[in-house]
Amino acid sequence: MRRLALLLVPVIAILLPATAAAAPAAGKYVALGDSYAVGVGTYTYDDPNADCRRGPLEYSRLWAAAHPATTYVEESCSGALVADVANQAAAGLTPDTTLVTVQVGGNDVGFVSVLETCILNFADSTCVNAVNAAVATGRSVLPGGLADLYRGIRAKAPSAQVVVMGYPHFYKIGGNCWVGLSDTKRSALNNGTDILDGLLQTAAADAGFRFVDARTAFAGHELCSGNPEWMTSLQWDKLNESYHPNALGHQAYFGALKAITG
Repeated sequence: MRRLALLLVPVIAILLPATAAAAPAAGKYVALGDSYAVGVGTYTYDDPNADCRRGPLEYSRLWAAAHPATTYVEESCSGALVADVANQAAAGLTPDTTLVTVQVGGNDVGFVSVLETCILNFADSTCVNAVNAAVATGRSVLPGGLADLYRGIRAKAPSAQVVVMGYPHFYKIGGNCWVGLSDTKRSALNNGTDILDGLLQTAAADAGFRFVDARTAFAGHELCSGNPEWMTSLQWDKLNESYHPNALGHQAYFGALKAITG
């Protein structure tokens, strides 16, 4: 009998269903950045009173939802500067991180202050001067700050794919908007974005990171384009929502990110 029992053990093992082992996570994704990386402009938030103003429609969460096996860590927060994102990286990145998105720089050049100046002052020259001052600040502080940030990211996540997300143009110049800012102001704001994106792209290339050019991703859907707009327009009663990607804009960012990462 004992010999028969021993012979039956492997047969029973074959017939019984095997206990499924837990599937390992397919990597780890850490999202770093400022208000463009979170839900500002979508009007949809986890907590509308929270400082970071994160929401379910932001591009990093869209990517995470499309890759449920990947561990997702969100460190992005509205208002972040380059130094803040360095702290985000320190908190969220680990050696097993496989993907990082980072979007920062606009606040370091005084993005909000420039917009308020252009919106609240009638003279075109006041806006142009504010943009020029922001550009000078960006050229002074961003190359070194971004280089340090990107080195820190690589040190903490040595094997990760790192994608730097750029900023889109706000306006279609000569478009179908007949009220609001003048085309001179609109052109100045777009030109400021060009300088900022150029600094980001150069720093990304120097670090060996990929760059998402949001100007290309948003082309044809800027404010005044006459097509569905992927940016929130000027909201006098909600200036902190203005000039951020809306839900369609975050879909565009997600599409551009997915084209790189799969």
